[in-house]
Amino acid sequence: MKKNPWEDGDAGKRIGANLRQFRTNRGMSMEQLAKKIGISKLTLMNVERGEGNPTLSVIWKIANGLNIPVSTLLSIESDVSIARKEDGIKLASSDKGFVAEPLFQSHGLYELYRGYLQPHTEYLSAAHQFGVNEYVTVMAGSLNVAVGGETYPLHAYDSIKFKGDLDHKYINPSGELAILHFVIAYHSM
Repeated sequence: MKKNPWEDGDAGKRIGANLRQFRTNRGMSMEQLAKKIGISKLTLMNVERGEGNPTLSVIWKIANGLNIPVSTLLSIESDVSIARKEDGIKLASSDKGFVAEPLFQSHGLYELYRGYLQPHTEYLSAAHQFGVNEYVTVMAGSLNVAVGGETYPLHAYDSIKFKGDLDHKYINPSGELAILHFVIAYHSM
């Protein structure tokens, strides 16, 4: 059986190697990228070295700053991929209330995620790149999505589509875990 490529800290090293490659291919210094995305140079340096465990927010900022899908930072090539819950990389909010699992490598048009929002928890997502649309389906539990000044209540198997290039918030109003499926669609890369 093949070794899981995310074991033994490989995820951080993979993210760091991909970050370095995309940053240098764009002719950006570490300082330029850090300033552009609003994180410290030290944090960016640690991510690029594969040290530490970057939060979901930091990963999104890096991907947006490089104008690439998040899954491109996590890329591992394979002819067949299976996304098993117990084996996937987990990107968490700083308070661990929201966890997203990238399911497969993107080829620039869309990304797929499983998401978990803890009971009575909110997760504020900063706007993504211009032209991004999000599609969210509630697989279990309930979810309120706040976007554009409106809040939309969703229950199991309900879906919503909205412009991801606006600030948006996911709210779990219930006492049970909300399990979500996300598609992040890019207008053009």
